[in-house]
Amino acid sequence: MLNPIEKLTVIDGETLQDMRFQPGKFTIDTLLPQGISMLGGAPKNGKSWMVLDWCVRIAKGEPVWNLPVKQGSILYLCLEDPLRRVQDRLLQLTDEAPPNAFFATAAEKLGQGLREQIQEFVREHPDTVLVTIDTFQIIRSGGQDISYASDYSEVRELKKLADELQISILLVHHLRKQGASDPLNKLSGTTGISGAMDAVFILDRGQRSEDAATLVCTGRDIETRKLDLRFSKSDCSWELVQDSLENRALEMPEELTALVEFMRSAQTFSGSNTQLADTVGKLAGKEIAPKSLKQMMNRWRYVLEEKGVFLRSHRSNGQRLVTVSFSSAPPDSDGSAASDATLSSAVFTVPRDPDKTEPPVFSKENVRPA
Repeated sequence: MLNPIEKLTVIDGETLQDMRFQPGKFTIDTLLPQGISMLGGAPKNGKSWMVLDWCVRIAKGEPVWNLPVKQGSILYLCLEDPLRRVQDRLLQLTDEAPPNAFFATAAEKLGQGLREQIQEFVREHPDTVLVTIDTFQIIRSGGQDISYASDYSEVRELKKLADELQISILLVHHLRKQGASDPLNKLSGTTGISGAMDAVFILDRGQRSEDAATLVCTGRDIETRKLDLRFSKSDCSWELVQDSLENRALEMPEELTALVEFMRSAQTFSGSNTQLADTVGKLAGKEIAPKSLKQMMNRWRYVLEEKGVFLRSHRSNGQRLVTVSFSSAPPDSDGSAASDATLSSAVFTVPRDPDKTEPPVFSKENVRPA
């Protein structure tokens, strides 16, 4: 007798769009996300120097290329090198190796105990934030199957482990001998490897004798960027020369700046997306489409919350409404602002004219207490 098919668990788009999730977590802010990542590069081009420097800085809590890190214990599986070589590199990188940086030169393979070894290490060191495996090829199962499905499955196994432990796992991997215009296609193996990654970094040094290199970064939860680097022979570390994101406008849009200023005065707004867009547009001195404003608010939601502005979408009498509140307290689990007790007693609603089908423009001058 066949087992009954389990019914799909589904969620409608409207509910999903309004759900509040925790923002993505990073071990290196905006660069190395929690989950599974890969650093690819040609042999002997400085990959191991880079990941060792990252490991030391993360364990110490020092920034990586001016990017803040989440400090914690790290495990570096340096599987191509003896401890003597790792020690030599450490001595050149730092004058004080952190006690919460741990190293191993041997480990089991995938499907043969590696997962359990990493789990045990994290149990013994619950503040672990990063496990680096140098190189990925050494811990692979070693079967004859070199298909897309096999590559994808192996990476997914490590991805599940990283998500379970809520850590970053960084794999070091080699590139193909033949070049490719797309950096992701340079990784050795099928596209199943890059397809399963949360982030991929390609270190392109050009001529091995050159000190300059480019690190191409892309992924699901990071912005695509190029970092121009220079290898410092004095301390054997990669120094940042230029970041392609540095000159990009990362400030909150002026429409949302106007929204924040308005909410500091009004404290609470409840109305339609169109009414809110009219209000913010008048204060910003420009016309704003309701859809564009809603998308901006969703994209910058966590930044708005840091500034005390909390938003919640809901329906009332079949009408789609948005409630925006100003408060210094964190939002409740449903994504709304904190309880009314934490808000100002002044609550404002949109004044309605029963003779007009279109709602009036909402501004500081025409609000009234509810």
